[in-house]
Amino acid sequence: MTSKPFYKELYFQVIVGIVIGVSLGYFFPDLAVKMKPLGDGFIKLIAMIIGPIIFCTVVTGIAGMRDMKELGRVGGKALIYFAVMSIVALIIGLIGGHVIQPGAGFNVELSTLDTSAISKYTESAKEVNVVTFVMGIIPSTFVSAFSSGNVLAILMVSILFGYSLSAIGEKGRPVFQFVESASRVFFHNVHLISKLSSIGAFGAIAYTIGAYGLASLIPLVKMVFGFYLLLIVFVVVVYGAVASVCRFSLFAYLRFIKEELLIILGTGSSSVVLPHLMEKVERMGCPKPVVALVIPSGYSFNLNGTNLYMTMAILFIAQATNTELSFSSQMILILVAMLTSKGAAGVTGAAFVMLTSTLIVLPVVPVAGMVLILGIHRFVGTGLAIVNLIGNGIAAIAVSAWDGVLDKEQMRQTLNTQSKNSAVEYRSETLK
Repeated sequence: MTSKPFYKELYFQVIVGIVIGVSLGYFFPDLAVKMKPLGDGFIKLIAMIIGPIIFCTVVTGIAGMRDMKELGRVGGKALIYFAVMSIVALIIGLIGGHVIQPGAGFNVELSTLDTSAISKYTESAKEVNVVTFVMGIIPSTFVSAFSSGNVLAILMVSILFGYSLSAIGEKGRPVFQFVESASRVFFHNVHLISKLSSIGAFGAIAYTIGAYGLASLIPLVKMVFGFYLLLIVFVVVVYGAVASVCRFSLFAYLRFIKEELLIILGTGSSSVVLPHLMEKVERMGCPKPVVALVIPSGYSFNLNGTNLYMTMAILFIAQATNTELSFSSQMILILVAMLTSKGAAGVTGAAFVMLTSTLIVLPVVPVAGMVLILGIHRFVGTGLAIVNLIGNGIAAIAVSAWDGVLDKEQMRQTLNTQSKNSAVEYRSETLK
């Protein structure tokens, strides 16, 4: 079997786009800032198609289930898994913050901070509470669930539609076939849009480097590198343990989703690869109903990278402002972060809003300290988005294995085939 030339591979084109974007941002920052519409346009193209894909996938997945008890069982196991992983991520972020001490030695005076830059996030955070969160899941109309872009609202509408379609039996068969056919069309659209990934990555990374500059990271380099070190440890240790229990290689899985990881590296958004991830995890042997339910809901409930960021960032602010945090305050912090990390779903700048709302609820750490990390938020945001994506795919695999419906033979064949293809590509490039 002849492999596709490496320069035609999507991952290679995305790498080239990122390299060119970084170079342009560094040497010609004024021009690079003008490339922002390329990244924004690509993200909007993907966002346009996410709602219909979630709807079609969830509806056909639920309608294809044997009974509704299966839906409740899978959903319950997914929520338990999400809760456990969230707590683990928050605790590791807390431990990492104490070990790395990213804010030690800053000795920042709060009176010198200009909080005007974070006012929009503070206002958004004040609006985030249990009531607004629950009400936000319920759309005003069927169509508004899709126009709002709230994944949880789309998920709720999809579950209700899929349940009703299953309940009416054979009478709903034509609708089921229509939705299934529409799903193929929307996934084909995704593949067409994906051809623009390198352009989107180029535009997004060029703007980031041009606007903020590499030099802007120097004062906060300890926080940035410490955070990425923590992300790597979390992926290798925690996700590695889950992979071991489910009997698959973590690194083979990472190679399998390398294109998606590179797209996030360029765009800074995990939402743009949601359809790709669902498709690939299904190819790994996870049943469509499980994938359809776990991965979209994981985008709101299984944000492990974001949880790591929240606890470490709060400790950074506390250390930088010489704010003492007692053991009990830190335990309360974990409990509060568990709630606020779920309450900002669908909010622009969600991770930053989550962090701000946590500080508002837990006033021991000054909210004004958010100014200190505003400049690096875009850089660390890429890392947490990558970890969130990795975790959501693993969540679907773990829940499938827990429910006894994971096709382990198909998973092994899929990952082995991917590894062999990677080896062939490597040898081909080496020979050249």
